[in-house]
Amino acid sequence: MVGADGQGSRIRKGILPPDAADPHLRMGIHMAYWFIPRTPADDGNIRNTYLAPGGRMIMRRSHNPTETQVYFVLREGSEEASAIHRAPLDQQKQFWIERFRDAGWQTDRFIQGMMTTPNFYSQEVVQVRTDTWYKGRVVLVGDAAHCASPFSGMGVSGSLVGAYVLAGEINRNMGDLARAFAFYDKTLRPFVNEIQKVNPSLLRLGMPKTRFGISIFLSVTALVALLRIPDVVARFSPEDRDGGWRLPEYTQLNPPKNARRHHLR
Repeated sequence: MVGADGQGSRIRKGILPPDAADPHLRMGIHMAYWFIPRTPADDGNIRNTYLAPGGRMIMRRSHNPTETQVYFVLREGSEEASAIHRAPLDQQKQFWIERFRDAGWQTDRFIQGMMTTPNFYSQEVVQVRTDTWYKGRVVLVGDAAHCASPFSGMGVSGSLVGAYVLAGEINRNMGDLARAFAFYDKTLRPFVNEIQKVNPSLLRLGMPKTRFGISIFLSVTALVALLRIPDVVARFSPEDRDGGWRLPEYTQLNPPKNARRHHLR
């Protein structure tokens, strides 16, 4: 069985030892996103980001002709915030309404769209860090094994690389899953350690609690952009975020034992 059931994986919970530590590294940030009808004013070429006091961020982007995607991001470390994502859907929406109703900008429009959208998702921003990726004939892949958080920018890439390595090791070690899973872990873990290098403190700095803090943050980022510092950093940064990790090559495909071969005539 391959567990690919996300950061809240029930399969992972089933294979972890009873005394295992919580695999979630909590960042004190929460996120909800959904779709609303697009209007002519929604620019499809850029993402708009708005900061409000209280550690709140709103993002809007349009990537198809009829819909706009809305993100509410909240900096909060309360138990209520961590628990709300498992509550009934109407309670989740009410939580976000209460936190953002006075945020300004287009909040009223976004909340109105939230109440009718069929596509709504609320989650805590976490990383999944566990030494247990497999047990017996059960193995974890993607966010279930090593969620790097949305802020890593490596969620899809990490999942695809992990699936590739898992498939390669199973194929290379046909008939010996224990060996295949062990090499999957050994091969992939250095890559995962690199993509999980996300600093929660820096993320929270980008979501100030006060209007004064927002003003300082915007002034600093404007100065950084004026001095073209991001261009300089990008020029001297590696193209990939894998720390030099090399993707293994699995060149020989081994057909399953007793597989029948079919020939076209």
